[in-house]
Amino acid sequence: MTEARGPDFVQSLERGLAVIRCFDADRPELTLSEVAALTGVTRAAARRFLLTLADLGYVRSDGRQFSLTPRVLELGYAYLSGLSLPAVAEPHLEALVAEVNESSSMSVLDGEDVVYVARVPTSRIMTVMISVGTRFPAYATSMGRVLLAGLPEDELEAYLAKVRLDRLTTRTVPTPAALLLEINRVRAQGWALVDQELEEGLRSVAAPIRDRTGRTVAALNISAAASRTSIESIRRTLVPPLVATAARIEADLPSRLNTGHR
Repeated sequence: MTEARGPDFVQSLERGLAVIRCFDADRPELTLSEVAALTGVTRAAARRFLLTLADLGYVRSDGRQFSLTPRVLELGYAYLSGLSLPAVAEPHLEALVAEVNESSSMSVLDGEDVVYVARVPTSRIMTVMISVGTRFPAYATSMGRVLLAGLPEDELEAYLAKVRLDRLTTRTVPTPAALLLEINRVRAQGWALVDQELEEGLRSVAAPIRDRTGRTVAALNISAAASRTSIESIRRTLVPPLVATAARIEADLPSRLNTGHR
């Protein structure tokens, strides 16, 4: 929070949002001291933020532990309700899942992460539950590779210069140079295949969704268990229906599309 900001920057709002964001699946409940440590503010400041959020209905407390309430979902719903893309895509995702009997999702790029904006699951094949709003690092996902491949060169160069490539599995792409090779492969073939780089046992393939100007605005994927789906099987049986579904979604997109794309 020490980064220099412009004169119109409201630091108290930043800190209030940081308090909300410090709660996650691993930390659903936090004490006042833990919130202060995670956000880098004093205990007194953390207490004011927590009590304000409690008054607004976003946080609850049992007297010692604090946790978020379902009301925080309103913040995400306000974003999703303004998107036309998920509403257009959802019937196509459902048809794709019925055809291939594998889970399918759609995401957009937000900074260095992909954010899920639509999902139709079949069975749970990951240790992390995926839902709308789930975020993963773009470099380790098939949808992320597709979205990165669609960036202008200057934006891609800026991403590669600052990205931190954590080794999520032994297969995770190790260097920016290796990642760039994969991104160029995606650009050449028109789709991305990632083999157990995000999580052991998970393979996924993704294709871009482009607007009427040719700009990549989202990515569509199919994910499958590595134990029952070979790389060759993915190429042969999943890529064609995936690419066809992406084309159908593109054909149904309105000329003025609100994606929230960043």
